[in-house]
Amino acid sequence: MSAAIAALASYGGSDSEPDSEPETEGGSQRSAAITLSQSQLCQTAAPVIPSLSAEAMANASGVHEDVETGVHLDPAIKEVQYNPTYETMFAPEFGPENPFRTQQMAAPRNMLSGYAEPAHINDFMFEQQRRTFATYGYALDPSVDNPEAATKYIGSVEEAEKNQGSLTVFETGQRKIEKRKKFKENDASNIDGFLGPWAKYVDEKEVAKPSEEEQKELDEITAKRQKRGKLEDDKPGEEKTILHVKEMYDYQGRSYLHVPQDVGVNLRSTVPPEKCYLPKKQIHVWSGHTKGVSAVRLFPLSGHIMLSCSMDCKIKLWEVYGDRRCLRTFIGHSKAVRDICFNNAGTQFLSAAYDRYLKLWDTETGQCISRFTNRKVPYCVKFNPDEDKQNLFVAGMSDKKIVQWDIRSGEIVQEYDRHLGAVNTIVFVDENRRFVSTSDDKSLRVWEWDIPVDFKYIAEPSMHSMPAVTLSPNGKWLACQSMDNQILIFGAQNRFRLNKKKIFKGHMVAGYACQVDFSPDMSYVISGDADGKLNIWDWKTTKLYSRLKAHDKVCIGAVWHPHETSKVITCGWDGLIKLWD
Repeated sequence: MSAAIAALASYGGSDSEPDSEPETEGGSQRSAAITLSQSQLCQTAAPVIPSLSAEAMANASGVHEDVETGVHLDPAIKEVQYNPTYETMFAPEFGPENPFRTQQMAAPRNMLSGYAEPAHINDFMFEQQRRTFATYGYALDPSVDNPEAATKYIGSVEEAEKNQGSLTVFETGQRKIEKRKKFKENDASNIDGFLGPWAKYVDEKEVAKPSEEEQKELDEITAKRQKRGKLEDDKPGEEKTILHVKEMYDYQGRSYLHVPQDVGVNLRSTVPPEKCYLPKKQIHVWSGHTKGVSAVRLFPLSGHIMLSCSMDCKIKLWEVYGDRRCLRTFIGHSKAVRDICFNNAGTQFLSAAYDRYLKLWDTETGQCISRFTNRKVPYCVKFNPDEDKQNLFVAGMSDKKIVQWDIRSGEIVQEYDRHLGAVNTIVFVDENRRFVSTSDDKSLRVWEWDIPVDFKYIAEPSMHSMPAVTLSPNGKWLACQSMDNQILIFGAQNRFRLNKKKIFKGHMVAGYACQVDFSPDMSYVISGDADGKLNIWDWKTTKLYSRLKAHDKVCIGAVWHPHETSKVITCGWDGLIKLWD
């Protein structure tokens, strides 16, 4: 700085003029020029101090060098003898150097093990070469920049030169490349037998005729299939019956269909008992089925005998009173029996099974009277309850239809085809003029008899499938077992509205078509559940009154005896039928 001041002083002394000289136009111009040159000199008179290297700066000011953060100024020094950079001036302060750091730790590094130099290679190329080396034993040498170098491969160099380096895990061999090039270069018209984009080839056959050997094999397969089909069609299952009692008739010539008079209850009465009570204990077990029982049905009106169908393909007839024996076994289905139904007199009954047959049986003799099938699985079957229509019955099928048969002709006389899923239940209402059906399509439909269009369709987004429906003894209500673990009550007269005040909950039935029933005086609602329990609710309050452990497996059926105050019959998938009182 002192040298600059001296230079400035000498410059000013040499150009000074005596004060006595008069100011002229030229003189004023010269003084203005001197003033301008002085101002320029003031601006550029500072000495040019060269920027020092990092090492020189560190030596000059006693600072320490760090690769990551740059050169740091020592906060203790008062004078800086070089032009520091912005990064140096604003770098954060840090403590003294660690004397215990090893040479490796002190060296510049950008990863834990040292300093990794960035390589100009993308991920795909790296992975390609790594896999090629693992598969073929050679790869491109990344340290060789010149692609025409003599040794640009590492590993098995001979193999690499043999394949000319073209064979990698992502690239095919030389032959395929040549073939591809050939097809690209040549025109499609040069291919032998090619007549154009839409034309056939010269030797193309329109019908692929099998050879003699192939034709023989095909004939054998079709013959086997036809034989199988004929066997299934021709053999619905041989029907036979077994009588389990010594004598079929008593001393007066009466069969077991005769209603007994000595059981303490008037079984011929049409008046239900005045007051019903909760069943408390098990009083009898009927055992005879080897697999789960699907359903039980009491004899019409009297209920003195009971019919049961099972997954062991058999149907059995039992006594409800007296010795409670097994009276007769009906054998004729080749698969599990799904549903059974008595006619009004109880002299005949229908059975529906998974062998796709519906069979009409004589209750007294055990003879199979007739068979019906439309090659679909029947899920439920019901006689028309009208006395003048006892020759007609309807069955809900797996193909979404309700089919109506005439027993006399054995033909289908009507089809109700409106459901969108397999039909689960059919219940007659309104003095048998109408019937209600439920289906896997989660809907409830009401039909006029013999009119194949439903006049009432009930389906809500919140509704679930209802695979078991029972009409109340007074004919006013329908109890529907819903798959959301509820029993819903619909009105059975005119509007078929859901009674939102009567919803019975507290049992687990999701996935099982557990039968619902009412006590004869309409005091209680009963149902089985998936846990094998018998649930009893109060009709008025919908309160769950009682839960009895009835079966080891699913309790699928529950029936309250129409003439008894507290007798309930249950059946389950453990193969047992139980009587509760």
